[in-house]
Amino acid sequence: MSTMNISLPDGLKAFVDELVQTEGYGTSSEYMRELIRRDQERRQFKEHLLVGMRSGVEGPMDAAFFAALRKRANPARKAT
Repeated sequence: MSTMNISLPDGLKAFVDELVQTEGYGTSSEYMRELIRRDQERRQFKEHLLVGMRSGVEGPMDAAFFAALRKRANPARKAT
């Protein structure tokens, strides 16, 4: 695992320290890793949305539409 050092103003460090204590993070590094993972997931989600928008799929986005998407994503699973 690589190491990265960051500098924070006192107010931000206090905020991180408080979250580490109150939110169950073991260390400030765990908290930072969680923030970075969330950012990665948001970026991936945004990219998936953009790909979907560019796909040219047309029609109503109703329950049947989403059931078909779930079926395509996981054919072994029953549609709900």
